Amino acid sequence: MQRSSDVPARSDRNASGTSAPRTTRGLWGILRVLLRNVLCAVSPALVMAVGLCPAAQARAMLPTCPQTRPIASPAAAENNDGNNDPSAALRKLIVIGFMGGSVRANDFVHREASMAKDLQQRYPLALHAAVFANHDGDAALASVLQLLDKDENGCLTAKEKSVARIVIYGHSWGASQTITLARRLNHLSIPVLLTIQVDSVQKLNQNDARIPPNVREAVNFYQTEGLLRGRRRIEAVDPERTTILGNFESAYKHDPVSCAGYPWYARAFMKPHIEIENDPQVWGKIEALIQTKLL
Repeated sequence: MQRSSDVPARSDRNASGTSAPRTTRGLWGILRVLLRNVLCAVSPALVMAVGLCPAAQARAMLPTCPQTRPIASPAAAENNDGNNDPSAALRKLIVIGFMGGSVRANDFVHREASMAKDLQQRYPLALHAAVFANHDGDAALASVLQLLDKDENGCLTAKEKSVARIVIYGHSWGASQTITLARRLNHLSIPVLLTIQVDSVQKLNQNDARIPPNVREAVNFYQTEGLLRGRRRIEAVDPERTTILGNFESAYKHDPVSCAGYPWYARAFMKPHIEIENDPQVWGKIEALIQTKLL
Protein backbone atom coordinates (compact mmCIF):
# COMPACT_ATOMS: atom_id res chain seq x y z
CA MET A 1 0.00 0.00 0.00
CA GLN A 2 2.84 2.37 0.87
CA ARG A 3 5.57 3.67 -1.40
CA SER A 4 8.18 6.35 -1.10
CA SER A 5 7.67 9.51 -3.16
CA ASP A 6 10.25 11.83 -4.62
CA VAL A 7 7.69 14.33 -5.89
CA PRO A 8 8.44 17.85 -4.60
CA ALA A 9 6.11 19.13 -1.90
CA ARG A 10 3.34 21.54 -2.81
CA SER A 11 3.94 24.98 -1.40
CA ASP A 12 1.32 26.99 -3.28
CA ARG A 13 -1.59 26.64 -0.92
CA ASN A 14 -2.59 28.54 2.15
CA ALA A 15 -4.30 27.20 5.29
CA SER A 16 -7.70 27.08 3.64
CA GLY A 17 -6.37 25.05 0.71
CA THR A 18 -6.87 27.85 -1.82
CA SER A 19 -4.16 29.13 -4.11
CA ALA A 20 -2.42 32.42 -3.30
CA PRO A 21 -0.67 34.67 -5.85
CA ARG A 22 2.97 33.58 -5.97
CA THR A 23 4.41 37.10 -6.31
CA THR A 24 2.42 38.57 -3.41
CA ARG A 25 3.09 35.57 -1.22
CA GLY A 26 6.79 35.62 -2.05
CA LEU A 27 7.26 39.35 -1.35
CA TRP A 28 5.30 39.18 1.88
CA GLY A 29 7.26 36.13 2.96
CA ILE A 30 10.59 37.88 2.37
CA LEU A 31 9.47 41.06 4.18
CA ARG A 32 8.07 39.07 7.08
CA VAL A 33 11.27 37.07 7.56
CA LEU A 34 13.40 40.24 7.48
CA LEU A 35 11.10 42.03 9.93
CA ARG A 36 10.98 39.04 12.26
CA ASN A 37 14.74 38.58 12.29
CA VAL A 38 15.47 42.25 12.92
CA LEU A 39 12.89 42.73 15.65
CA CYS A 40 13.67 39.44 17.38
CA ALA A 41 17.34 40.37 17.49
CA VAL A 42 16.60 43.83 18.91
CA SER A 43 13.80 43.05 21.37
CA PRO A 44 12.11 39.62 21.36
CA ALA A 45 9.68 40.69 24.09
CA LEU A 46 8.45 43.56 21.92
CA VAL A 47 7.15 41.33 19.16
CA MET A 48 6.39 38.12 21.02
CA ALA A 49 2.72 39.00 21.44
CA VAL A 50 2.12 39.39 17.71
CA GLY A 51 3.73 36.07 16.83
CA LEU A 52 6.72 37.36 14.88
CA CYS A 53 9.30 35.82 17.19
CA PRO A 54 8.57 32.10 17.79
CA ALA A 55 11.79 31.63 19.73
CA ALA A 56 10.78 34.27 22.24
CA GLN A 57 7.29 32.80 22.51
CA ALA A 58 8.71 29.38 23.33
CA ARG A 59 11.18 30.68 25.90
CA ALA A 60 8.45 32.66 27.65
CA MET A 61 6.52 29.51 28.53
CA LEU A 62 8.90 28.36 31.25
CA PRO A 63 12.17 29.88 32.48
CA THR A 64 15.37 27.91 31.95
CA CYS A 65 17.55 27.15 34.96
CA PRO A 66 21.28 27.89 34.76
CA GLN A 67 22.87 25.19 32.62
CA THR A 68 25.52 22.98 34.19
CA ARG A 69 26.31 20.82 31.15
CA PRO A 70 25.59 20.75 27.39
CA ILE A 71 22.17 19.74 26.10
CA ALA A 72 22.11 16.18 24.74
CA SER A 73 21.10 15.48 21.17
CA PRO A 74 17.90 13.48 20.45
CA ALA A 75 20.03 10.40 19.71
CA ALA A 76 21.88 10.69 22.99
CA ALA A 77 18.62 11.10 24.87
CA GLU A 78 17.22 7.88 23.43
CA ASN A 79 20.44 5.87 23.69
CA ASN A 80 21.04 6.80 27.33
CA ASP A 81 20.46 3.51 29.15
CA GLY A 82 20.12 5.21 32.53
CA ASN A 83 23.14 3.59 34.18
CA ASN A 84 24.09 6.96 35.67
CA ASP A 85 20.53 8.11 36.22
CA PRO A 86 18.55 6.20 38.89
CA SER A 87 15.33 7.89 37.77
CA ALA A 88 15.63 6.64 34.16
CA ALA A 89 13.06 3.88 34.70
CA LEU A 90 10.55 6.51 35.86
CA ARG A 91 10.84 8.70 32.75
CA LYS A 92 7.70 8.39 30.72
CA LEU A 93 7.46 8.81 26.99
CA ILE A 94 5.50 12.00 26.29
CA VAL A 95 3.12 11.49 23.36
CA ILE A 96 1.39 14.60 22.03
CA GLY A 97 -1.28 14.41 19.32
CA PHE A 98 -2.99 17.17 17.35
CA MET A 99 -6.43 16.96 15.75
CA GLY A 100 -7.15 18.17 12.22
CA GLY A 101 -9.50 20.95 11.12
CA SER A 102 -11.78 22.25 13.86
CA VAL A 103 -12.10 18.87 15.55
CA ARG A 104 -12.21 18.80 19.35
CA ALA A 105 -9.55 16.91 21.25
CA ASN A 106 -12.11 14.57 22.83
CA ASP A 107 -13.79 13.48 19.58
CA PHE A 108 -12.95 9.78 19.64
CA VAL A 109 -14.43 9.15 16.21
CA HIS A 110 -11.05 10.41 15.01
CA ARG A 111 -8.08 8.11 15.19
CA GLU A 112 -5.77 10.79 16.61
CA ALA A 113 -7.82 10.86 19.81
CA SER A 114 -8.70 7.17 20.08
CA MET A 115 -5.11 6.00 19.59
CA ALA A 116 -3.83 8.24 22.37
CA LYS A 117 -6.54 6.92 24.68
CA ASP A 118 -5.69 3.30 23.80
CA LEU A 119 -1.95 3.86 24.34
CA GLN A 120 -2.55 5.51 27.72
CA GLN A 121 -4.72 2.64 28.88
CA ARG A 122 -2.24 -0.01 27.74
CA TYR A 123 0.94 1.64 28.97
CA PRO A 124 -0.02 3.82 31.96
CA LEU A 125 3.39 3.47 33.59
CA ALA A 126 5.45 3.93 30.43
CA LEU A 127 3.92 6.97 28.73
CA HIS A 128 1.83 10.07 29.10
CA ALA A 129 -0.44 10.65 26.09
CA ALA A 130 -2.43 13.83 25.49
CA VAL A 131 -4.32 15.19 22.49
CA PHE A 132 -5.00 18.83 21.63
CA ALA A 133 -6.94 20.76 19.00
CA ASN A 134 -4.51 22.14 16.44
CA HIS A 135 -5.14 25.71 17.63
CA ASP A 136 -4.07 24.78 21.17
CA GLY A 137 -0.33 24.75 20.51
CA ASP A 138 0.41 26.91 23.55
CA ALA A 139 -1.45 24.50 25.83
CA ALA A 140 0.44 21.55 24.35
CA LEU A 141 3.80 23.24 24.88
CA ALA A 142 2.89 24.19 28.45
CA SER A 143 1.89 20.58 29.13
CA VAL A 144 5.21 19.25 27.81
CA LEU A 145 7.24 21.73 29.85
CA GLN A 146 5.29 20.92 32.99
CA LEU A 147 5.87 17.20 32.50
CA LEU A 148 9.60 17.77 32.05
CA ASP A 149 9.84 19.91 35.19
CA LYS A 150 10.27 16.91 37.49
CA ASP A 151 11.32 18.88 40.57
CA GLU A 152 8.43 21.32 40.02
CA ASN A 153 10.61 24.35 40.68
CA GLY A 154 9.23 26.32 37.76
CA CYS A 155 12.25 26.09 35.45
CA LEU A 156 14.00 23.46 33.36
CA THR A 157 17.55 22.37 33.99
CA ALA A 158 19.87 21.12 31.27
CA LYS A 159 19.41 17.60 32.60
CA GLU A 160 15.62 17.81 32.56
CA LYS A 161 15.79 18.89 28.93
CA SER A 162 18.33 16.34 27.80
CA VAL A 163 16.38 13.34 29.11
CA ALA A 164 13.17 14.43 27.39
CA ARG A 165 11.54 11.63 25.42
CA ILE A 166 8.85 13.12 23.17
CA VAL A 167 6.77 11.92 20.21
CA ILE A 168 4.46 14.32 18.37
CA TYR A 169 1.88 13.38 15.72
CA GLY A 170 -1.09 14.90 13.95
CA HIS A 171 -3.43 14.83 10.98
CA SER A 172 -4.10 17.65 8.47
CA TRP A 173 -3.67 21.01 10.27
CA GLY A 174 -2.69 18.94 13.28
CA ALA A 175 0.29 17.60 11.33
CA SER A 176 1.36 21.17 10.57
CA GLN A 177 1.01 21.98 14.28
CA THR A 178 3.16 18.92 15.02
CA ILE A 179 6.16 20.49 13.31
CA THR A 180 5.43 23.89 14.85
CA LEU A 181 5.56 22.38 18.33
CA ALA A 182 8.79 20.54 17.49
CA ARG A 183 10.26 23.83 16.26
CA ARG A 184 9.27 25.63 19.47
CA LEU A 185 10.92 22.87 21.49
CA ASN A 186 14.01 23.31 19.32
CA HIS A 187 14.16 26.96 20.40
CA LEU A 188 14.31 25.65 23.98
CA SER A 189 16.98 23.02 23.16
CA ILE A 190 14.59 20.18 23.99
CA PRO A 191 15.03 17.01 21.88
CA VAL A 192 12.18 15.18 20.15
CA LEU A 193 12.45 11.49 19.33
CA LEU A 194 9.86 11.33 16.54
CA THR A 195 7.40 13.47 14.59
CA ILE A 196 4.59 11.88 12.56
CA GLN A 197 2.57 13.75 9.91
CA VAL A 198 -0.59 12.32 8.40
CA ASP A 199 -1.83 14.13 5.26
CA SER A 200 -0.24 17.33 6.47
CA VAL A 201 -1.92 20.60 5.43
CA GLN A 202 0.18 23.65 6.16
CA LYS A 203 -1.41 26.27 8.39
CA LEU A 204 -0.98 30.00 7.84
CA ASN A 205 2.41 31.26 9.09
CA GLN A 206 3.70 27.72 9.63
CA ASN A 207 6.13 25.48 7.74
CA ASP A 208 5.30 21.78 7.82
CA ALA A 209 7.92 20.77 5.23
CA ARG A 210 11.23 21.30 7.06
CA ILE A 211 11.91 19.26 10.17
CA PRO A 212 13.95 21.08 12.84
CA PRO A 213 17.30 19.64 13.97
CA ASN A 214 16.14 18.70 17.49
CA VAL A 215 14.01 15.92 15.94
CA ARG A 216 15.77 12.57 15.66
CA GLU A 217 13.31 10.83 13.30
CA ALA A 218 10.39 12.02 11.19
CA VAL A 219 7.88 10.28 8.95
CA ASN A 220 5.21 11.53 6.55
CA PHE A 221 2.05 9.76 5.32
CA TYR A 222 -0.04 11.36 2.58
CA GLN A 223 -2.59 10.85 -0.22
CA THR A 224 -3.09 12.75 -3.48
CA GLU A 225 -6.55 11.75 -4.69
CA GLY A 226 -8.92 14.21 -3.05
CA LEU A 227 -9.65 17.91 -3.20
CA LEU A 228 -7.73 18.27 0.05
CA ARG A 229 -4.31 16.65 -0.25
CA GLY A 230 -1.42 16.21 2.13
CA ARG A 231 2.17 17.33 1.76
CA ARG A 232 4.08 14.92 -0.47
CA ARG A 233 7.54 15.42 0.96
CA ILE A 234 9.28 16.54 4.14
CA GLU A 235 13.00 17.17 4.55
CA ALA A 236 15.42 17.65 7.42
CA VAL A 237 16.95 21.03 8.18
CA ASP A 238 20.04 19.09 9.30
CA PRO A 239 20.20 15.58 7.76
CA GLU A 240 23.07 14.67 10.09
CA ARG A 241 20.79 15.07 13.10
CA THR A 242 17.40 14.07 11.67
CA THR A 243 16.52 10.89 9.80
CA ILE A 244 13.50 11.06 7.48
CA LEU A 245 12.01 7.58 7.75
CA GLY A 246 10.04 8.11 4.56
CA ASN A 247 7.30 9.91 2.64
CA PHE A 248 4.64 7.24 2.15
CA GLU A 249 1.67 7.56 -0.19
CA SER A 250 -1.67 5.84 0.35
CA ALA A 251 -4.37 5.35 -2.31
CA TYR A 252 -8.06 4.66 -1.70
CA LYS A 253 -9.72 4.86 -5.10
CA HIS A 254 -9.75 1.08 -5.45
CA ASP A 255 -9.39 0.26 -1.75
CA PRO A 256 -11.79 2.52 0.19
CA VAL A 257 -11.78 2.89 3.96
CA SER A 258 -14.92 3.33 6.05
CA CYS A 259 -15.51 6.85 7.37
CA ALA A 260 -18.57 6.06 9.48
CA GLY A 261 -19.41 8.73 12.01
CA TYR A 262 -17.97 11.61 9.99
CA PRO A 263 -20.15 14.53 8.81
CA TRP A 264 -21.71 14.18 5.38
CA TYR A 265 -19.77 17.12 3.96
CA ALA A 266 -16.45 15.54 4.98
CA ARG A 267 -17.39 12.28 3.28
CA ALA A 268 -18.62 14.17 0.20
CA PHE A 269 -15.83 16.69 -0.36
CA MET A 270 -12.72 15.39 1.40
CA LYS A 271 -13.18 11.64 1.56
CA PRO A 272 -9.58 10.55 0.78
CA HIS A 273 -8.34 13.07 3.36
CA ILE A 274 -10.38 11.39 6.08
CA GLU A 275 -9.85 7.89 4.71
CA ILE A 276 -6.15 8.16 5.52
CA GLU A 277 -7.19 9.42 8.96
CA ASN A 278 -9.06 6.13 9.43
CA ASP A 279 -6.74 3.79 7.57
CA PRO A 280 -5.90 0.93 9.99
CA GLN A 281 -2.70 0.12 8.08
CA VAL A 282 -1.37 3.67 8.40
CA TRP A 283 -2.25 3.96 12.06
CA GLY A 284 -0.95 0.49 12.77
CA LYS A 285 2.43 1.65 11.49
CA ILE A 286 2.19 4.83 13.55
CA GLU A 287 1.39 2.93 16.72
CA ALA A 288 4.25 0.51 16.09
CA LEU A 289 6.66 3.43 15.66
CA ILE A 290 5.51 4.94 18.95
CA GLN A 291 5.88 1.63 20.74
CA THR A 292 9.53 1.42 19.67
CA LYS A 293 10.16 4.53 21.75
CA LEU A 294 8.87 3.00 24.97
CA LEU A 295 11.53 2.18 27.55
